[in-house]
Amino acid sequence: MEKKFEGIIPPIVTPFDEDGAIHETMLRSEMKICMDAGADGLSVAGSTGEGPTIRDEEYGTLIRAAKDYVSGEQPVVCGIMRTCTRDAVKSGLAAKEAGADAIMVTPPAYNVLVPNEEGMYEFYRTISREVKLPIIIYNVIPQNTILPGLYKRLLDTTDYVMGIKQSVGGIQALYADIMSAGQKSRVYAATDDMIFSCFELGAAGAISAILSLFPAECRQMWECAQRKEHDKGLAIQNSLYDTWQCMGGNQFPIRLKYALHVLGRETGYCRSPITYLPEDEKTRIREALLK
Repeated sequence: MEKKFEGIIPPIVTPFDEDGAIHETMLRSEMKICMDAGADGLSVAGSTGEGPTIRDEEYGTLIRAAKDYVSGEQPVVCGIMRTCTRDAVKSGLAAKEAGADAIMVTPPAYNVLVPNEEGMYEFYRTISREVKLPIIIYNVIPQNTILPGLYKRLLDTTDYVMGIKQSVGGIQALYADIMSAGQKSRVYAATDDMIFSCFELGAAGAISAILSLFPAECRQMWECAQRKEHDKGLAIQNSLYDTWQCMGGNQFPIRLKYALHVLGRETGYCRSPITYLPEDEKTRIREALLK
């Protein structure tokens, strides 16, 4: 059955034990919670899932677990966060072999290795040619932004680039991608505190951390957008806005894991060096969630 790459696709946190090994029981619990809330698919090994720390041989644990909770049209998307084209291809092939339905590929991030636009075009073109799996561009690197013109060029000239997750530039950048690429592309929202507004502008769905923390509410916002229930959807977005403001800042994965803990969902540790969240920040998150 053909996969349907739209709607609510939560990026799942990767729970680790104290030694840094993947804690599969906690992982599966999070996947079940999100799917039970009405998610349309699952994303693993993204920023929320500490993707840069995930080795190729670990993709199988994440993807096979996700496959147990999706069905039919629901996809499993695997993040690929590597510094060079060769490594990105290798990781993409590992994700494909493990059963991923699509890969979400981040541009190279290390500042002195950031290529020009032609280099980025070749980066994605090569991954498309070699991996042969649907590609979502993960536009998240401020110093290496994929602009609408390059995105449209990749859509027009490669076989597998099919969408972009817009995490740089907020809702204006998302709208620019939608207007540039038109109906042939899928633009995914990642502006957590304005998710419903992104849906109303025409986003194909969202792959955004707020979906993992509040999956049921995000599902409701998606349905409101499809039914043109503006006031109801906006009210849900507004109800989450202040709470989400406490999540911003460095060390995002540990902030999100602590927020999940406050809500009674245990997700273990982060991989070093993200190992410590100051008490004042814990207090801020806890008070925002429990007010």
